[in-house]
Amino acid sequence: MADEFIKGLGIFTGAGLGWLTLAGWYRTPGFESTRQLVSPASPSPASADMFNLLGIMLMDVLFWFALLGPLAFWIVLPAVRQARKAMENRSA
Repeated sequence: MADEFIKGLGIFTGAGLGWLTLAGWYRTPGFESTRQLVSPASPSPASADMFNLLGIMLMDVLFWFALLGPLAFWIVLPAVRQARKAMENRSA
């Protein structure tokens, strides 16, 4: 169980740090603004070049990976193992 916890924590911190970095670059219009990290992406996807589009897409991927990755290790995998053990005990 400890290895699953640290895997989930590693995914959460790594993907969260990546998202925070990219959100700081693309979603912060200015440091005096009160809408940091939540404003729409700076270069609009219609006028952005390839690298900015990849950064904006990677920012969204990292956000969802930071949310769903730990849930897989902290909730889904232990639940599957418990269900498998229960099915083995039931059949025996």
